Amino acid sequence: MKVRVIIVNYRIADMVIECLKSLAPEVAAMGNVHVDLVDNASGDDSVAKFQQAAQAHGWEDWLTIWPLQKNLGFAGGNNHPIREDYRSQAPADYYLLLNPDTCIRPGAIKTLTQFMQDHPNVGIAGSRLLNADGTTQQSSFRFNTWISDMCLGFRIGLIDRLCAKHIVARGIRDDEHETDWVSGASMMIKREVIDDIGLMDEGYFLYFEEMDYCLQARRAGWPCWFVPDSCVVHYVGQSTGQTSATRQFCKRRSAYWFEARSHYFLKNFGRTRKFLADVLWTIGYATYRMRIRLMRKPDYMPPYLLRDFIRHNFLGKRGC
Repeated sequence: MKVRVIIVNYRIADMVIECLKSLAPEVAAMGNVHVDLVDNASGDDSVAKFQQAAQAHGWEDWLTIWPLQKNLGFAGGNNHPIREDYRSQAPADYYLLLNPDTCIRPGAIKTLTQFMQDHPNVGIAGSRLLNADGTTQQSSFRFNTWISDMCLGFRIGLIDRLCAKHIVARGIRDDEHETDWVSGASMMIKREVIDDIGLMDEGYFLYFEEMDYCLQARRAGWPCWFVPDSCVVHYVGQSTGQTSATRQFCKRRSAYWFEARSHYFLKNFGRTRKFLADVLWTIGYATYRMRIRLMRKPDYMPPYLLRDFIRHNFLGKRGC
């Protein structure tokens, strides 16, 4: 069974080289893995570094470097080598999307591949993502809906409990289980899924694309599973600078996050439910901001989030 691993770099060449070093033993052990390294028009010396590393470590036999002239985002960057391989006479059986800010633990790819072979009805499978200290990141999720967005806005425990089946973060589990979608930081796609629904939607530049792809796959009859025995260390947000809200500082949310969210809701739920989601999130988040100010609690959310949300969703303005 042939596997192609796709890594999309944007200005973090040194981290990508560490990722490739973690992949090398897996490639040698499996013997049927090829890595496609896409440079998304970094505009720096990334490509030269990759070429030098490949030559120095003897990776040329299993590594192809794709220097793009334009930054195509996450979906477009991953689609580029998949499209070329898919059209070939002997395409891969599975495509593993792997973030550039990751390092795989031994057996991670083999475990995912074996799971897919043992479960031919499964279309997509994702790894357990780990922090650098070995603790587990949230890697298994429910689809975003107007109800989940309402909960994200209000951030009230009672509402979360009443709408528990709609909360995007499912909670961390240690067992294999079917889920709505998995993180694109380590997500394996069966070739037959591409036969049925095509490649990822390049209308997304960054964010929401893997959720949308898993949703299209689900609608076509291809479920998604979380496989915790496949472990990948994920150094969150190195390319984008967007960090988790659980940290003490978050950068201002990028324009393409709002654009991706709008595209996801319009595509999958229509204008009415998108508008409902926008209104409920805005009301909820405004009340949340009032609560934390009155209670003098620390705020770990991105700065200007409410203002930027209104600008993008109600005023039709782009940029932050």
